[in-house]
Amino acid sequence: MDRPWYAHYDPGVPHEVDYPKKPLYHLLEAQAERFPEHPAVDFLGRRIRYQELWQSTRRFARALQDLGLAPGDRVAIMLPNSPQYLAAFYGTLLAGGVVVNTNPLYTAHELAHQLRDSGAKFLVMLDLLWPRFAEVESEVPTELVITTGIQDALPFPKNLLYPLKMKREGKWVEVPEHPKRRDWKTLLRNTPPEPTPAEPDIDELALLQYTGGTTGTPKGAMLTHRNLMANVHQVLAWAPGLEPGREVMLGVLPFFHVYGMTVSMNFGIALGAKLVLLPRFDIKQVIQAIERHKVTLFPGVPTMYVAFNTFPGIEKRDIRSIKVCISGAAPLPVEVQERFEKLTGAKLVEGYGLSEAAPVTHCNPIYGKRKKGSIGLPLPSVDARVLDPEFRPLPPGEAGELAVMGPNVMKGYWNRPEESAAALREGWLLTGDIARMDEEGYFYIVDRKKDMIIAGGYNIYPREVEEVLYQHEAVREAAVAGVPDPYRGETVKAFVVLKDEYRGKVTEGDLEAFARERLAPYKVPKLWEFRDELPKTAVGKILRRRLREEELRRQKKSE
Repeated sequence: MDRPWYAHYDPGVPHEVDYPKKPLYHLLEAQAERFPEHPAVDFLGRRIRYQELWQSTRRFARALQDLGLAPGDRVAIMLPNSPQYLAAFYGTLLAGGVVVNTNPLYTAHELAHQLRDSGAKFLVMLDLLWPRFAEVESEVPTELVITTGIQDALPFPKNLLYPLKMKREGKWVEVPEHPKRRDWKTLLRNTPPEPTPAEPDIDELALLQYTGGTTGTPKGAMLTHRNLMANVHQVLAWAPGLEPGREVMLGVLPFFHVYGMTVSMNFGIALGAKLVLLPRFDIKQVIQAIERHKVTLFPGVPTMYVAFNTFPGIEKRDIRSIKVCISGAAPLPVEVQERFEKLTGAKLVEGYGLSEAAPVTHCNPIYGKRKKGSIGLPLPSVDARVLDPEFRPLPPGEAGELAVMGPNVMKGYWNRPEESAAALREGWLLTGDIARMDEEGYFYIVDRKKDMIIAGGYNIYPREVEEVLYQHEAVREAAVAGVPDPYRGETVKAFVVLKDEYRGKVTEGDLEAFARERLAPYKVPKLWEFRDELPKTAVGKILRRRLREEELRRQKKSE
C-alpha cells in the first residue's frame, strides 16, 4: 500500500476530506444560521451569541469598505484573543481583504518590518499598543489604524473597572486624537451591518501568516481560502465523535498564531462550540475556566500541559469535562501526556504542522494506536514522504527531510519567489524537518535540519536528548542546543528548569548520570545550566535559537 497510515485511522475518519468550496468567512455565517441563539463567545464574563458575533462581523466588513478597502488589501490584526479579534478576522475576509496576523508582543521594529513587508493598508490594534505604531508611523505604508481595548468587550461593571485597574498598575495608555486613527466602538456603532459580501475565488489569498522568525527574518506564508477551509475540515474529520453545538473550546492559544487560529478559533467556530477566550495564558485562570465552563476541548502546547500537571492541588480540581486535546508547536514529552490523561481522563494527542500548511499535517489517532515519540499519521487528503537530498523517497526507517502535499499547503511566500521555489517542489512542501516513517505509516520528527548538532562528526538531535531529560522526576522544562566547541566543532548544552521542590537538591551530576544510563556517550550534554525559565515564543514554544545566541554572545565576551 502506498499509504500505510490509512489502516490505522480511527473508525469514521475518511481517507479524503470533503470541504466547502467557499470563502472562509462562511464558517461563521453557517453557524449564525444554524445556532443563532447559541453562545459563540464567553470573554471574561461577557457572552456573545452566534447571531451577535456575525452581526459585529458584518458591521466591521462594511466599515472597512466605507473606509476604502479594495479587494486584496491587507489588514493587519494586532490583538489578543478577544471578540474584536474574531469580528476583525472574519470581517476582513467578508469585505474582500487579506488578514495579516500580527503578534501583539512585537516590538516597534518588528511591527514596522511586517507592515512594510505586507504592505498593510489597515491596522487593527490594541489601544495599549498605540505607542509602538506611533514610533514607526512615518516608516510604514499603513493608512488607517483602528484601536480597541479589552474594556470594549467587557460586561458592566468590568468595562469601567478595567481602565482604573490598568491606571493603578501604570499600564494605561491615553490614545490621542490622530488623523490616522479610528475608534473601534464608535466605528461599529455608526455602521450598519450591511456590507457588500466579497465572494473571492477559494484559491485567492486570505491570510499572510508570518513564520515565527526562529530561523531568520519572518516571511509571510500565503494561505488561501481553500488552504484554511480545507485544514479546519481535515481537523474536524480527525475527531468524528465531537458534537456540533455542544462542545466548549478553551481559546487560550493565541489566535494570531496559525495553530491557535485553526485549531482553536476556526475549528471551534466550525463546530458551533462556545469559545471561552482568555487574552493570555495564566494557569490559574485556565483551570478556573475549565471548571466554570465545563470545557471539553483544550488545544495547547507542551508548556501549557506541564503547567497544568504541576499546578498545586490539581488532583482535587473539577477538570474531567475535558474530552480531547491536540498538542502542537513543539514535541510532547511522553511523561507529560501520560500524567495529563491520568488527571483528566481526556485524550491528549501530539500533532504536527507548520505555518506553510495552515498548519496541521499530522496527528496521532485520538482513540486508536499511538506510538511514543510519534507525530502520528498524515491527516485525510495529506500525502507525506521522507526524502533524501536528491528528492528521492526513502524507505521506512530511514531519516530524511519530511515533505507534505495537500489542499492545505500554501501558495508560496509573499514577495519571495526564490524562497518559494526552494520550499515548494513539484507540489510538495519541504518542511525543513528531519523525519522517518515506520512500516505502519507513523511519522517521527527526528529534528529540525537547522537544530541538528554535529559534534565530533556525530549527528545529534536535540529532541532525543530532551525526551530523556523530561523522564527525570525533577525536570519541569528542558531544552538542548549545540554550542561551539574548539575540539568537537559543537558540543551539547542542556538548559533545565527544575520543579520548585527539587531546586537546590538536584545537581548537574545527577542529571548527567541519569542521561548516561539512557544515551550514547556522545549525546550526553557536556554543559549544563539551570534556569528559572526558558525563552519562548508567544504560543509557548521553547526557543532553542535564542539559547544558542545567548551562549554565543557569552563566549565572545569571555574571549
